[in-house]
Amino acid sequence: MVGVGNSNSSSGDNVYWGRKESDCKGIVVLFAWVSINDKQLSDFIDLYSSIGWNSLVSHSHFVNAFYPERAMSLAFFLLDQLLKELQSRPRPVVFVAFSGGSKACLSKVFQIIQGTCEGQLEVDESHLLKSCISGHIYDSGPIDFTSDFCAQFGLHPTLRNMPGSSKLASWFAKGIASGLDGLCLTRFESQRAEYWQALNSSVDLGSPYLILCSENDDLAPSQVISNFVHRLQDHGGDVKFVNCHGSSHLGHYKHYPIQYRAAVSNLLERSALLFSQRTRELGQRVGMDSAHDEISELICDLQNVAVNSNQSLRRVAVGPCDHFFLPSSAQYSNGQESGPLQDEQKERQVVLSSPPSIHAHSVLGQVLFDVCVPKNVEGWDIRFSGCLNGQPLASARKLSPFRSFKGKRRSRL
Repeated sequence: MVGVGNSNSSSGDNVYWGRKESDCKGIVVLFAWVSINDKQLSDFIDLYSSIGWNSLVSHSHFVNAFYPERAMSLAFFLLDQLLKELQSRPRPVVFVAFSGGSKACLSKVFQIIQGTCEGQLEVDESHLLKSCISGHIYDSGPIDFTSDFCAQFGLHPTLRNMPGSSKLASWFAKGIASGLDGLCLTRFESQRAEYWQALNSSVDLGSPYLILCSENDDLAPSQVISNFVHRLQDHGGDVKFVNCHGSSHLGHYKHYPIQYRAAVSNLLERSALLFSQRTRELGQRVGMDSAHDEISELICDLQNVAVNSNQSLRRVAVGPCDHFFLPSSAQYSNGQESGPLQDEQKERQVVLSSPPSIHAHSVLGQVLFDVCVPKNVEGWDIRFSGCLNGQPLASARKLSPFRSFKGKRRSRL
């Protein structure tokens, strides 16, 4: 199934699905430039389709590599199409850049995801992309866009077949190359620094790299690509570097189809494994967060139960119009009891309403509380002589004018 969606039909930029099946293993995003023709691009779509991966294609216009505003607009449109698919079902995503596609769109995609440009994604969209991006492949790139390259590659490939005299075509090509060379001298150096910074920052995504090049490639010199590999490795990147001896620019798959397919398949398998590992870790973190919330709620419930229990222990069922004295907590601040004078100053009298109760002198009361219940408790001082959970417990002691009398009358209550 192929769905085509142009970001801007007048700009020449095409974003479309090369393959879109529901049972795919993942999604490869192909960043193509004018240096690759439609026939070559179709061969790569078929390659990834045969391995079981869907392909989302970004075929950039020639001038996107020199006008960052156009490249940024294309990058936003591409990510919008990708997010629509990932939000319905997250899958591993691998970025594949051919030739100048890293400059015409991919570098801007990295800036958007990392939040280093003016336009930014929503937080959840950025997290989704970072969790799904699981690999990077560079074929015949990345290219270093210097002023020399602008002069060398200034002629669009379609102009080479322009009808008319060769002299007119040569004059037109020199005019384009001269204009692009002037652009490089004025603005392109700062853009070039941002370009390499964006590619280097992709290490933060924690995904493996596969980089294919050749010493015979004049547009993407092996020394430039080798320097890029070393920078990635210095920042902790997992990079596999493949030198396809003797092949031309974007001709590695044509000259080494078996080796090329094996290297790509290995990278895609590692990317799928990395995505599965991230998914499991995310599920474990979510489970731990849920368990933490449940434990917090349980602790709050236990605290509420403890408070209610302490309040219940402080309630003493007594007869109507009876009184008891509740000591102040300051009396026990040092773990010592204060004297009788301080007790009388700090005690506060609490009058309780008469709840339904069983009288101790009734028949049922004598059965429950034994027959040794004093009938006269006047002059008794009910105090708190112990502690439970920081709260004093009540005990009874009869006040007697005869202090030397050792026998103490106690209630079985």
